[in-house]
Amino acid sequence: MAAAPVLMTPLAAPFNKRDLSETQLLKRSFLNRIPQSTSRFQNGSSRDEHSQMPPPPARLHLGMFQVGKPLGKGKFGRVYLVKHRKSGFVCVLKVLKKDEIQRERAEVHVRREIEVHQNLRHPNIVGFLGWFHDSRRVFIMLEFAAGGELYKVLRKENTFSERKAAKYIAQVAESLHYMHKKNIMHRDLKPENILVGVNGELKLADFGYSVHAPSDRRETLCGTLDYLPPEMLRGPSGAYTKAVDLWSLGVLTYEFLTGEAPFEDSMAMTRRRIVKGDMKPLPSYVSREAKDFVHSLLILDGSKRISLSRALKHPWIVKHCGDRG
Repeated sequence: MAAAPVLMTPLAAPFNKRDLSETQLLKRSFLNRIPQSTSRFQNGSSRDEHSQMPPPPARLHLGMFQVGKPLGKGKFGRVYLVKHRKSGFVCVLKVLKKDEIQRERAEVHVRREIEVHQNLRHPNIVGFLGWFHDSRRVFIMLEFAAGGELYKVLRKENTFSERKAAKYIAQVAESLHYMHKKNIMHRDLKPENILVGVNGELKLADFGYSVHAPSDRRETLCGTLDYLPPEMLRGPSGAYTKAVDLWSLGVLTYEFLTGEAPFEDSMAMTRRRIVKGDMKPLPSYVSREAKDFVHSLLILDGSKRISLSRALKHPWIVKHCGDRG
């Protein structure tokens, strides 16, 4: 791998045109509150100011936000709840330290996260609102998911009912289906990377390992061991497709139903069990339809796993969610 550049300038330069202006943020916050009838120019007024060029938009900077409580800690920084001072718009600010990004040679990693996430718009994906930077930090603005991490909800409840598990899995499957149609693999699907919205809906998050792959072929080993598919673990040149996300969806379903990962063991044993497909049997209380759903995803041959469109029409999903196809 080539050495990372010494300066962080290459990270910022390609995206400067994407920086969100304060004018745009105000528009996002207020546009849906302005009644059409109050427009000063609705009757075709030709007042001078109507034809004047507007002032250049102000670039966003940290001082424009009131920083609230920290929501979490990541590899390169922290995540905070913030409020835009002028508009009162509440969102999340992911703060990444440039020196730590450099130290880990992760410039490409961060750039890819921004590039992928800013092109995603789906009700079950955390909204990307923009980004800006200063000499020391990169700031990524995200939608605030008031329910927090799904991981914490699962740990509190231990397991989900089949109805709740099916509804949750259907939402995750729909977000993945949307991403796959855009030739994007997520590659790190797990409860910690799924958030809960204000109405209880799920929001797929954290696109640090995501990649745009029109060829539908990658070889990089990445993600979290318990959720990794066998094709990623079979050797240094193990190629894989978007089917890696289908395997992780199966692991997620198993975990929702039982409270534990299907191959969970010591690190070495977990790896061996995944490669062999040695899944811990599902408990007897799990329904036949749910078992079939899990087994249709946790298949060693990625090409034989059920597709996301078929998964959304699976009897277990239809029983609890209706036909989502």
